[in-house]
Amino acid sequence: MEASGRRRWLRAVVILGIGYLIAGITFGTLAGGVASTQMRTAWRLAAWLTSAAAFTVHIWYEVFRLRYSPLKAALHAAFAAALGAFSLAVAANLHAHWVAVGNQRLLAIALAVWPAMTAVPAFVVAFAIASGLARVRRGD
Repeated sequence: MEASGRRRWLRAVVILGIGYLIAGITFGTLAGGVASTQMRTAWRLAAWLTSAAAFTVHIWYEVFRLRYSPLKAALHAAFAAALGAFSLAVAANLHAHWVAVGNQRLLAIALAVWPAMTAVPAFVVAFAIASGLARVRRGD
């Protein structure tokens, strides 16, 4: 049973990490292709809202479906966010290499900094959300 539960949360982390990557690239491309500042802002807001919805659904899944504690659910959600950030840093490095622009040193640092900068606040927010959902689950 433990191996099955481990596969389920790990699968969710990988799926969400890939989802964050796809959302980042897709919405970034859409935002970069418009001329007006308002539309660029709208696409960026759509990216944030899409990611926030996926993040919230992931926490709900961990707490209600997998019945994990708020700590485990928050760790898993933060791990998925960090995986998405790392994937975007890899994509930024590849893009810079292909088009021969960008500061390679800063992009290499981004491979470590982006996941860390994403994981810490994601954990704090996920823990707060998961704690509230766990209270609802228990009927407090």
